[in-house]
Amino acid sequence: MTTGPARDETRMIRANGHRAHVRIDGPADGPVWVFANALGTDLRVWDPLVPHLASKRLVRYDARGHGLSELTPGPYTIAMLADDLAAILDALTLKSTIVVGLSLGGMTALALGARRPDLVRALVLMDTAPRIGTAATWGERIATVEAEGVGALADATMARWFPADFRRDHADEMVRWRAMLERTPAAGYAACCAAIADADLADAAAAVAVPTLCVVGEHDGSTPPDMVRGTASSIPGAEFELVPDAGHLPQVIRPDDVARCFARFETERGLS
Repeated sequence: MTTGPARDETRMIRANGHRAHVRIDGPADGPVWVFANALGTDLRVWDPLVPHLASKRLVRYDARGHGLSELTPGPYTIAMLADDLAAILDALTLKSTIVVGLSLGGMTALALGARRPDLVRALVLMDTAPRIGTAATWGERIATVEAEGVGALADATMARWFPADFRRDHADEMVRWRAMLERTPAAGYAACCAAIADADLADAAAAVAVPTLCVVGEHDGSTPPDMVRGTASSIPGAEFELVPDAGHLPQVIRPDDVARCFARFETERGLS
């Protein structure tokens, strides 16, 4: 079993030319699960899930240009973001981890598996695909953010992230997630958009040789279920799970369902 930092610790780690904000929770001798956040979020996007994973050691971090991690000049690439994560794990002397990536973080996790297989024991790819959108679409989004700020995308993003009934019935909680998005630095958001626009990880997906679980919210408006099902079919031996009544951030609305998916995957694949 890998050993390392004790429970409940926050660090700034020098990683691949920037300082990364990293949070570590859980028992020092538990299975190590690493979490990579989505575009326009930070490590708090996993908060609803954390109480359901109390027996595991959780390593969460803010992607470059997001949250409290350092903003460096863009554009970024998925390879750069994967190397950021590799540097964080190297600094923590962690290997053979279970890497969970959400959307942009899922692309990062796929690239990490291809570039540093020693760091990855298994993959959980949430609401993601080897290629998302088109260069033209991402170019339009970058132009909007540069001209008007991230807030200009908030209404459309909330609609993709959360089903309509959740937005209606949880107005107070929606303030939290909207604020997380709007407070993402425009330059960091745009630089990560550029990384997604240029990415095609089809070869990395086809070459995955570790247990892989693909998870998606039933009402995901960014990477719909059929897209994520296609991701699973492109990865040898990958499993697919649909989280009911959830959107692009299923762990926010259905953390218990997501945790059960993780527990089943961990048990059936002998990862505990």
